[in-house]
Amino acid sequence: MVMANTVVVLDFETTGLSPDEGDRAIEIGAVKLARGVVVDRFQALMNPGQRVSSFIEDYTGISNAMLEDAAPCAEVMHRFGDFIEGENLVAHNASFDKRFLDAELTRISRSYSGSFSCSLLAARRIFQQAPNHQLGTLVKYTRIPSTGDYHRALYDSEMTVKLWLVMLSKLRDQYGLSAIPFTFIQKLNKTPKKSVFQWLARQAKTS
Repeated sequence: MVMANTVVVLDFETTGLSPDEGDRAIEIGAVKLARGVVVDRFQALMNPGQRVSSFIEDYTGISNAMLEDAAPCAEVMHRFGDFIEGENLVAHNASFDKRFLDAELTRISRSYSGSFSCSLLAARRIFQQAPNHQLGTLVKYTRIPSTGDYHRALYDSEMTVKLWLVMLSKLRDQYGLSAIPFTFIQKLNKTPKKSVFQWLARQAKTS
């Protein structure tokens, strides 16, 4: 049984919101956890073969000049496919990152065997009193030290890792869950918010 603290946490920066509309990845960052310990990292800019807008340059700090010398998406994604082989995956607002991961890997005829979970969905259930569930807000809400700039892929991944581990620790401490499988978080994320605390109490009794 794979535990929730053995995952790859990833984040994409992209040219826009949807690969279905022709948007491409321009940076990937990821942190690999094994039993709650960081064991590896991955970061790379990638040249999408198209210019990025001034909005994206301002939002991410990634300029067209920076991407000119970056490796093509295909090359980076082949390396990243190797990095995530056999691992379960986590992202903040995972539906966004999963769309780009799937699209970029499909372009190079690659796939992955792990499952996805979403730290944003988990946070909506665990930290229901937070002002909102954006990554930066949750980092402040949980008092995680933060010194970098958001909207760069590796930094966002690092912050998501810290938030993920805080959430797992809260579940263990508050509900006495000694071991939290990855599938447990997937089930939690599908539980209606109004029923979460009752559901967790039931899980605690049977753990």
